[in-house]
Amino acid sequence: MLKKAFLILSISFCLFLPLEARGEGPVVYAKSAILLDGRTGKILFQKDCFKPMPPASTTKILTTILALETGNTEEIVEVSFRAASTGEAALGLVEGDKIRLLELIHGALIRSGNDSCVAIAEEIAPSVEEFVGLMNLKAKTIGALQTDFYNPHGLPHPKHLTTAYDLALITRYALENPIFADIVKKKYYHVHWESPRRTQFIKNTNYLLWTYPLATGVKTGTTFKAGKCLVASAEYKGREVIAVVLNTKDRFGDAKRLLEYGLRQLTGD
Repeated sequence: MLKKAFLILSISFCLFLPLEARGEGPVVYAKSAILLDGRTGKILFQKDCFKPMPPASTTKILTTILALETGNTEEIVEVSFRAASTGEAALGLVEGDKIRLLELIHGALIRSGNDSCVAIAEEIAPSVEEFVGLMNLKAKTIGALQTDFYNPHGLPHPKHLTTAYDLALITRYALENPIFADIVKKKYYHVHWESPRRTQFIKNTNYLLWTYPLATGVKTGTTFKAGKCLVASAEYKGREVIAVVLNTKDRFGDAKRLLEYGLRQLTGD
């Protein structure tokens, strides 16, 4: 009887140990996570990666790659009232501002500006709603079949959902675009307005760019419902890995451990 009780206790204890402590991979606190080989698309680690989750501002990865592919980055966009009045994180757009599309893309990815995303959507499509339709279509062509977005920025909506796996696929696709890849690795940027003329200094919300030398991007996200989220990438010896962590108490720690684990697996270091 004692042996049986001890066995049950031991099994229960092991179930609550972090994965790395059980020899199965890195410690990950996220409710959903994935680690992808950027070259092959192979899953190197996953934790409930096919579970639909709210992605918060990691939504902007799809918004901006769609804008880069379908828009003219030098086009000057006039900011609407709807864009300027979009709440939460914002670049600080004012109705009537004139600003290049490329600057709005920087504002969305580096500053996480929700106002930038609405301005982008209105520039690319006749309406924000039609742009979101294009986003969902693009997601399906990439292979992100469980992605269903209802806005271009990731602010809470009960049906605005994706999966860690889908986000990894979207990010892998986006990083193939050299402009996107260059933007998401920038720590800082000076946004320039065409009219009225002004410049604003912005700082990347992805602190892995400061704390992990191998980091190459990509995007943070936070809402009350989604929790803290992060899509991150790193490169070493010509190998790239992509990590996605959704709803975690330690997004930068989770992502760094995943990235390090993946690069060790791929390079043998």
